[in-house]
Amino acid sequence: MAIEILPATGDRFDDAERALDSGDGPECRCQWWLLPNGPWEKASVDERTELFRAELDGSRPPGLIAYVDGEPAGWVRVGPRTAQPRLARTRDVTGSTTEPLDADDVWAVSCFVVRTEHRNKGLTAKLLDAAVATAREGGARVVEGYPLDPTAAKKSSNQLFRGVLPVFEAAGFTVVNRPKPDRALVALTLHD
Repeated sequence: MAIEILPATGDRFDDAERALDSGDGPECRCQWWLLPNGPWEKASVDERTELFRAELDGSRPPGLIAYVDGEPAGWVRVGPRTAQPRLARTRDVTGSTTEPLDADDVWAVSCFVVRTEHRNKGLTAKLLDAAVATAREGGARVVEGYPLDPTAAKKSSNQLFRGVLPVFEAAGFTVVNRPKPDRALVALTLHD
């Protein structure tokens, strides 16, 4: 099994769509962390798709695409936390982070999608490692994640888009706070 993880750029839009073609990905188009509730609820899937396309055509890729044997198999959103505005309005984040909400050098790993046929093969961990490397290259001082703890409460695979706590802990992240028994805010300091 050959795995390659590449930036989600405009020329890879079709691959990004294919990677998101599992769970809630087809409806969400990874726009949840970008839109407030009202605009989110009003936006059609086509509108979310166009917003996603515009992101991939922008100056900074909003995430990474994992390829398994050349096939798009997974997705992770990674970028400055300030570029994901819903995070600054999410109580689990605002009440748990120790970092200023307007800090551009705090990056967030906020969304994972792994296509059903590629699950349980360690792809989420590889996406997280690549996301941390991307954050480091982009000048991040701290990387945050907002995973769920599947040992605290059973979750469906669709609910695990934030990632799972054991994968973040294995990558060196530490728990900053647990706003709810099944949720954690984790962080990895890349440099002071």
